[in-house]
Order: sequence, then structure tokens, then C-alpha cells
Amino acid sequence: MTHSRFEQTRIQQLTSPYAPDAPPRLPLDFGDYLSLLWRIDRSADLPRRARYYRQCAAALGDALNLPLTMLRLVENSTPGAITDALSNLPYRGERLLDAPDRKAAIAQLTQLRDDTLRIGTYQESWSTSYPGSGIIDAELRERTFAILFTALQGQYSNFGRLLLVVDIVLSDLLLGIDADASEHALHNLIGEYGYPNPNDPRVKKEYAL
Repeated sequence: MTHSRFEQTRIQQLTSPYAPDAPPRLPLDFGDYLSLLWRIDRSADLPRRARYYRQCAAALGDALNLPLTMLRLVENSTPGAITDALSNLPYRGERLLDAPDRKAAIAQLTQLRDDTLRIGTYQESWSTSYPGSGIIDAELRERTFAILFTALQGQYSNFGRLLLVVDIVLSDLLLGIDADASEHALHNLIGEYGYPNPNDPRVKKEYAL
């Protein structure tokens, strides 16, 4: 299965850290918003970094003109529980008849998205050296490296496409079928919506702490 260079670049952005030293290159859309929420949850033990990601998500949410119910739910949820809380949004709208089914679908899709992101960012959890680098048996060490550095990365280029599809469906479930699929360049988000400027030394320092 082949996919375009744009799709690959898009997947790389969705799995990127969105850090000041690695700012997004492509315009940001609802998929980026979901990835920023995931980053908040991943930073539950790093309050300043979680605050940075909250600022990013708040600016993007404002630019995307997301429903107030969603913005408030995100604002009132604690880091580590935000993505899971999204499945409760159907009960905050007017269409309550199928709310249980939409809740179940959102929960399953956000879990699938979480799993996909975890696989795509697994290298971030390496604390020091490469996993298996201390294995004495050279053949076993090379086989381990072949999986971690070759097979996994090669397969993920296709597997990561799940993010693109899941984000479209989650947008329909959370925002509605007729939601505006807008996107915004980083410089526009910084200038008009208060997105943290990655070139600001204060932002870099705050993120690093």
C-alpha cells in the first residue's frame, strides 16, 4: 500500500511533540487539536508542559471555532483524563436519542487513536540508550534492533494512516457531519489567537522545565 508524501508528513506532524524546538510545519486542523489534547494527558506529571499544551490547544480550538461545550469540557478536565472525557460530549448536546451509541463509538476511536499515537511515539519513552543495546549476544541484539528500528518504522508508515481516517470520523462524531474542516497556519495562530510562539525564549524555557 502506498500513500502520498503529504499523508506521511501529516502523520509525522500528528505524532510530533509540538514542542517549541519542533513546531508544526503544516497548517493545523482538528486532528492536531486531538493530538494536542493527547499531549496534555501525556504531560500529567509535568504541570508546566501540560500548561504549554493547554495554551496551544486553546488557541487552536478558538481558531477552529469549536463548540463551547467541547472547549469547556477540555478546560474543566484534568491532564490525564481529557481524551477519555471526550466520549461524554454526546450527552451535552441536543441529540440524546443515540447518545449512548455515539459515546461508545467515540470511546473506541479515541482508544484506537491513543494506541496508534503510542506506537508512533514509542521512542520518546527511551530513557537512556537504545532498548537492547546491552544484550551480550550479538545475533539476538541485531534481531532486536531489526524489529525496533527497521520493521516497526517500516510498518508504521502504513499503520499511521489510521490517524487520518479516525480523525475524520471523530470530527463527525464530536462536531457534526457539517462541521467546518478549516485549518490554520502556525504564524496565523500565533499572531491572532495567542498560540505560544516557539521562538520566544520564555516559551522555550517554560516548556523545558
